Amino acid sequence: MPINQQILLDNRPQGEAVASNFKLVSAETPALADGQVLVRHHYLSLDPYMRGRMNESKSYAASQPLGEVMIGGTVGEVVESRNAKYAVGDKVVGMGGWQEYSVVDANAPGALRKVDTTHVPLSHYLGAVGMPGVTAWYGLVKIIAPKEGDTVVVSAATGAVGSAFAALAKARGCRVVGIAGGTDKCKYATEELGFDACIDYKVHGDVKAMAKALKEACPNGIDGYFENVGGWIMDAVMLRMNAFSRIALCGMIAGYDGAPLPMANPALMLINRMKVEGFIVSEHMEVWPDALKELGMLVGTGKLRPRETIAQGIAAAPEAFLGLLKGKNFGKQLVKLI
Repeated sequence: MPINQQILLDNRPQGEAVASNFKLVSAETPALADGQVLVRHHYLSLDPYMRGRMNESKSYAASQPLGEVMIGGTVGEVVESRNAKYAVGDKVVGMGGWQEYSVVDANAPGALRKVDTTHVPLSHYLGAVGMPGVTAWYGLVKIIAPKEGDTVVVSAATGAVGSAFAALAKARGCRVVGIAGGTDKCKYATEELGFDACIDYKVHGDVKAMAKALKEACPNGIDGYFENVGGWIMDAVMLRMNAFSRIALCGMIAGYDGAPLPMANPALMLINRMKVEGFIVSEHMEVWPDALKELGMLVGTGKLRPRETIAQGIAAAPEAFLGLLKGKNFGKQLVKLI
């Protein structure tokens, strides 16, 4: 059986996450039981939610256990099968974790899904046509529910979620404004992703400056906001929200290193009769087929051209993940394992 390199959560962060929280080990892959398949992972997804799982605290999902393989989405190929539904060579997406191989009970609901790489590259099933894309779809379609002509804003605009959000919102006739860090990211947002405008938070670096930039980019105010960041950026956006506007609360990456983030002016939610709804996309599996169908079509027709940042080899995963938390990635952050 092949040797499997794995990254475990070795100890919990004390404040900011560091590389020494993780441990690289090797183990033999076990023999398969009936119904199981062995998947060789081609790519591993790195996502902000993983930082919250590293803490031992109350959240929407259980904490990542110490001494076990870090949680994570994977795409790869079936290399051995004892399940009639899966053949050697099938390309699949699952939650194989931070390791090179996984043994999967392929009969378990949602454990594994076959994917077609004819028109969509395998790696995109971890981004634009995967969990991040469906996240963007749910927040836009089910919470923001825009009308044609509405102005919608998304933070972390050039990441995997933000880039999908732009394509989906433009398809619905919205004015789409992004918030991202750096000239290159903002240029990519407007020139390749279809954003009508993108504001550089590194230039507009406080609430007052960001609110002013948003006023210029959103002359009719903001009808819908997709929140990935939180903190002072959210405070600035709140100042520009219209009456009866909607916020899809997806992520608060600015506060993932421990300290709770205060909100400067929560009374704005009452004054503007705003709808603010947090969501976890894995709790809404009923929308995935429709969402994936639209996302696949957008990628296949070139209307969504996602960018990827790819680290090489399983040992590179911790540093790539820490970089993601600081916004060093450009587009979807992946680790290539083969």
